Amino acid sequence: MKNIVILISGTGSNMAAIVKTAQRDAWKDRFGARVAAVISNRADAKGLAFAAGQGIATAVLDHKGFASREAFDAALAELIDRYENPAEPLLLVLAGFMRILTPGFVRRYEGRLLNIHPSLLPAFAGLHTHQRALDEGCKVAGLTVHQVTAELDHGAILAQAVVPVLPDDTAETLAARVLTQEHLIYPQAIADLLRHC
Repeated sequence: MKNIVILISGTGSNMAAIVKTAQRDAWKDRFGARVAAVISNRADAKGLAFAAGQGIATAVLDHKGFASREAFDAALAELIDRYENPAEPLLLVLAGFMRILTPGFVRRYEGRLLNIHPSLLPAFAGLHTHQRALDEGCKVAGLTVHQVTAELDHGAILAQAVVPVLPDDTAETLAARVLTQEHLIYPQAIADLLRHC
């Protein structure tokens, strides 16, 4: 069984979309894959309650308890690896995990570490993507599912979705429209990856 571990920091809406899709589309039977755990760096992350309610293992590792990013990432990797099946390398999915990961951590999970970013990469890497798109006068915006590399918001693009920028959009209304697409595209991109590995 290929275990999927999802990292979150907040509401976990993308995580919930992945879990629901995995259940609805029987990933366990089709791909031999399941969401094995949801881990957060914040004890108050609302997504933890959803995951626990679905019978998924949850854990909290507060980054504030560590002296450095490297120390936190080492402890996080140790926690993640508890869910690895020796016969099948796990898939690690970032779903609103608001931490920049160290190069050593990224290398450890190279090729099996995914993220979703709320812009059409390579445009608008980093934060405040929706406001930046509006400020630049973009006619479209969107999202990108990509493999994670040591360089922030880079890596092989696995899927993208485009949404129009409307004349009266604010950063909030644009973000809400992009998020609706995230909930569709992220699970689909993961399923496509599972289908071919």
